Amino acid sequence: MAMVDLLLRRGYPVKPPQSGISRKRSLWERIHLDPWLLGMLLLLMLAGLVVLYSASGQRLEVVIAQGLRFGVAIAGMVIIAQFTPATLQRWAMPAYLAGMAMLVAVEIMGDMGMGAQRWLVIPGVVRFQPSEMMKLAVPMMVAAWLSRRELPPRWQDLLVCALLIGAPVLLIARQPDLGTSLLVALAAVFVILLAGLSWRIIGLLGALAAAALPLLWMNMHEYQRQRVLTFLDPESDPLGAGWNIIQSTTAIGSGGLWGKGWLQGTQSHLEFLPERHTDFIVAVLGEEFGLVGMLAFLTLYLLIVCRGLWLAGAAQETFGRLLAGSIILTFFIYVFVNIGMVSGILPVVGVPLPLVSYGGTSSVTLLAGFGILMAIHSHRRLLPR
Repeated sequence: MAMVDLLLRRGYPVKPPQSGISRKRSLWERIHLDPWLLGMLLLLMLAGLVVLYSASGQRLEVVIAQGLRFGVAIAGMVIIAQFTPATLQRWAMPAYLAGMAMLVAVEIMGDMGMGAQRWLVIPGVVRFQPSEMMKLAVPMMVAAWLSRRELPPRWQDLLVCALLIGAPVLLIARQPDLGTSLLVALAAVFVILLAGLSWRIIGLLGALAAAALPLLWMNMHEYQRQRVLTFLDPESDPLGAGWNIIQSTTAIGSGGLWGKGWLQGTQSHLEFLPERHTDFIVAVLGEEFGLVGMLAFLTLYLLIVCRGLWLAGAAQETFGRLLAGSIILTFFIYVFVNIGMVSGILPVVGVPLPLVSYGGTSSVTLLAGFGILMAIHSHRRLLPR
């Protein structure tokens, strides 16, 4: 059994020894999907479309476009769920290298939009952000590297991980897209933490990160610095940089306990609230559905996170455990950061609300991550009851 565990840890498929007892797989196990997680994700997407219809100014074409993107994302999730963890581990490096190549292509010939060069365009086919792909490719690569090493990771392993993380993060930050670059880095850091990093090393790395903050500040773009200053004092420029935060907090506060009612929001429909169908869609939710509606969404998100953590905890291989844990913790961070920035407790970093905000690439990436999570869980060795 020791040899079997060693092979599984290194990512090789191993047929478990037969005990003479077997049990029949359920339908959900045969199609490699988790019904509870799938049901909650579908409920979240349906509720998100309802909110999006109001946030977009009752534009049905926006809702239909988002629904089609959800359909593509769900299909991708189902396909990815069929792969074994060993297959995912083998594809970690090709996915990482392909993502790096696309980031370099963005640097050279990327499409401009809203003052940033973040997109690649295939004429007549698709326009997408390669940085979204790296939210999965980077933690996959780090998990694949660490799963083949002795854990907890040693300093030389951490150095390699730093190089694997630093290269794409710097390319994404140059686009500029500080929010996505931080999320990519955080997803990979979660893998390292779950690998059993000692508290002594965590404290040392935390101190180094704090010491590097002045360097980060000096290399930030002017609009990024302004976002931080506006977060500290939004009233300093109420008609300029502070406008978004002031209007979003006003919208959320005006919703009260029960909200003004669906399609009845004034801040959003009278054009006071910017980016209301993307980054600031939480403000529309709070204004129209109130505290009760906000708590309902937060409860659904919490249930998804709890289910994801349970699935990650049941993983049997090191690679699967590290990657699954990183995926669900990163999903939690997406929710926390978006709600935090819209409510004024975090700086604005341009992070959409998962599966509610309008967007195609982010939806595909998120559901691909859940597909990986289901693949890791559904392909585990089934033990007799």
